Amino acid sequence: MQSLQQKASAWSGVDPNDAFAIDETNLFEKLGLQTFINLSTNFYNRVYDDEEEWFRSIFSYSSKEDAIKNQYEFFVQRMGGPPLYSERKGHPALIGRHRPFPVTHKAADRWLQHMQQALDSVTDIDEDSKIKMMNFFRHTAFFLVAGDELKNQNQSVACKHAANKPATE
Repeated sequence: MQSLQQKASAWSGVDPNDAFAIDETNLFEKLGLQTFINLSTNFYNRVYDDEEEWFRSIFSYSSKEDAIKNQYEFFVQRMGGPPLYSERKGHPALIGRHRPFPVTHKAADRWLQHMQQALDSVTDIDEDSKIKMMNFFRHTAFFLVAGDELKNQNQSVACKHAANKPATE
């Protein structure tokens, strides 16, 4: 059975070494807090303006301002900065935090499309950093898809002890 990381690599087409190349450079020191705020703001403006209702609805349980803050604080923390996200919300636990949402291949592709456009529009990010970040985002998006599929498998598997019992009315 493939691990979630193996599935993420297979589905994203991103080798784990490339996915975690963000750890080779402190992108927070290189880019600064405002760049991450700009990236997340640009991204969520695109998400909340998406023409597809099914995609917008995934984000309907959070205000745009909260979504922006959660994302940039996570990015800052993950890319070498202070633990802003963990200090405010606890461990990131990405699969657990995304558990309520339908994180499908289609949703990951749409998310990545918006993130690529946001990265391309933020001029403060150099090309090498954009590549490293996008590799991380692509791998992580499909890691979450793998986690979502595992969640769905677990929900559909009945307890082995209940399998042979007749349904009660």
